[in-house]
Amino acid sequence: MTALDYLDLVQWPAMVATLASTWFVGSTRRSLRTVGFYTFLASNVLWIVWGWHDRAYALIALQVGLAALNVRGAWKNET
Repeated sequence: MTALDYLDLVQWPAMVATLASTWFVGSTRRSLRTVGFYTFLASNVLWIVWGWHDRAYALIALQVGLAALNVRGAWKNET
C-alpha cells in the first residue's frame, strides 16, 4: 500500500470518532460531554485530513464550521 492508500483509510477512524463523540455529547454527565466535544474535534481533524486528500473541499469547510461549534459547545459545557 502507498501513503495515499493509507490516507483513504482515515475515513474509518473519523467515522468511529464522530459516532462515539455524538454518544458522549448526549450524556447527562458533564465529564462525558467534555470527552465528546474533544472527540468531535479529533474527528474534525481526521475528516479534514481525509477531505484534503480526496479534494472534498465542501467537507473541509463543513468540518471547520463544526469544529468552531464544538469549541463553543465545550466552552458552554464548562460554564
